[in-house]
Amino acid sequence: MGYKITQPCNISLSAFIIFCAVFANAQSGKLMKPIPIVNTISGYKETMRADISQRMANLRQFIPNIVLDLRYGTKNNFVHKIMYAEKPKYTFMRLPAVKLLLGAQKELNKKGYGLKIFDAYRPYSVTRKFWELVHDERYVADPALGSGHNRGIAVDLTIIDLKTKKELKMPTGFDSFSDSAHHDFNNLPVETLQNRELLKSIMIKHGFVPLNTEWWHYSLPGAEKYEVMDLSFEALKHL
Repeated sequence: MGYKITQPCNISLSAFIIFCAVFANAQSGKLMKPIPIVNTISGYKETMRADISQRMANLRQFIPNIVLDLRYGTKNNFVHKIMYAEKPKYTFMRLPAVKLLLGAQKELNKKGYGLKIFDAYRPYSVTRKFWELVHDERYVADPALGSGHNRGIAVDLTIIDLKTKKELKMPTGFDSFSDSAHHDFNNLPVETLQNRELLKSIMIKHGFVPLNTEWWHYSLPGAEKYEVMDLSFEALKHL
């Protein structure tokens, strides 16, 4: 089956990429509906008019003692490049996710621990860049679908000891594309398994769902209820 464009048209890069993804899936028998992308302040405000309770919220405003180590604002990540246009000193999630994360933080604090955030909200344009480098849906979201990070409902994190400020021993470092990063990989020291289980049990208790291939990644269920966003951190800061 062939496709022919008979009229000239103006199309953004984002829209073109999504069109190509839809075209490829149509050719393979998998027809996907293009996802809408909120990439303007006015577009974001329009979505919030429908339900302000789903707004994006600054983690630091709701969880002042949370530790941020936003790796994609540095070169300390799997691509060894700064992936965000600005080096963010703050990050965002949907308000319901932030409130649940606050509950997890409070429970850990009682045990002498706390959360360290590697990444939360991620602009859609960064997901496209990752996909160009790693075509593997076990580790990188397909931009044709968007990711939980783009929707503000996913977080990459670990646990720290509040006294020492050091991370607890986990199966791998952040962003390890190895089997040992999987939740079902158990050939690990007992202490490491216990730490991974502590993070998993607390995050599940507070409403998050784990990703089997990444011990650090958790998200809210029902991703289809949230819009994909491509707004800068600076734009969100002033909303």
